[in-house]
Amino acid sequence: MNGASGWQPYDEGRTIGATGANGGDIIRDEEHPNGARITLERDCLRVPYAITCSVYGFGTHERFIADEPTAMHIYEGMKGELEAILRLVPTEGDAEQEARFDAAAEAFEAFVARNS
Repeated sequence: MNGASGWQPYDEGRTIGATGANGGDIIRDEEHPNGARITLERDCLRVPYAITCSVYGFGTHERFIADEPTAMHIYEGMKGELEAILRLVPTEGDAEQEARFDAAAEAFEAFVARNS
C-alpha cells in the first residue's frame, strides 16, 4: 500500500517498464481499491510524459506534460483529486444513490476540465 491514501501498485507493480496506452514506458501505475487507476508514462509516441487516469464507471482522462518534475507533481495532485471523486461515488443500497452518482459524475467532468 502506498501511504494512508489507499493507492496500491497496479497488478503488484508488474506493469512498470511495460509499454503504456500512449506508447511510452510506464514509470508509475497505481490503483485505488475504491475504483480508480492512474498511470504515468515517459517517452511517449507524441509527448514526453502522459498521465492516464480512470474512475471506474465514470470515464478515462489523459493529460500530457513536457517534463518529469511537472509530471510527478501533477500525478500526485491528480491522485488527491481522484480520491475526492471516489468519496462521492455511491455504495450499493445508498439511499441517495442517484444524487450521489450525479455528484460524482459532475466532479469527474470538472476534474477533466481542470486537467486538460
